[in-house]
Amino acid sequence: MEFSVSSATVELAAQALGCPPERIAKTLSFYHGESCILVVAAGDAKIDNTKFKRQFDCKAKMLSVEDVEPLTGHAIGGVCPFSVRDGAAVYTDRSLKRFPTVFPACGSSNSAIELSCEELFKFSNSLGWVDVCKGWEPEGSDSQ
Repeated sequence: MEFSVSSATVELAAQALGCPPERIAKTLSFYHGESCILVVAAGDAKIDNTKFKRQFDCKAKMLSVEDVEPLTGHAIGGVCPFSVRDGAAVYTDRSLKRFPTVFPACGSSNSAIELSCEELFKFSNSLGWVDVCKGWEPEGSDSQ
């Protein structure tokens, strides 16, 4: 889908699609050696630094503005898990699994596609489901 308005943030994408922000599949980009890790997570999820370090054996340091496009292949506002640069490792966070479908960006600041979690995993060439986020689970639930 292409929009006449920006979908560059979770909030803007949710408005453009008319869906709750948590159903936006945001792609977060982090340094990993000379390349990067892309974590696709639900719009209401936040990276949990302890879980990230345990999973990837490095600190969760987001890419700088100038490194986003060279390392991911996409400009800020359109970073997505599809057609990424060689060396960019894509992972899908379990925060997405609570939805039948989610809406990741498609490489521009005004696009999205609706996919099931299985389709997102497949088409993004995800290397695995991970548990590196917090803030999305109901109060009192235990993610361990």
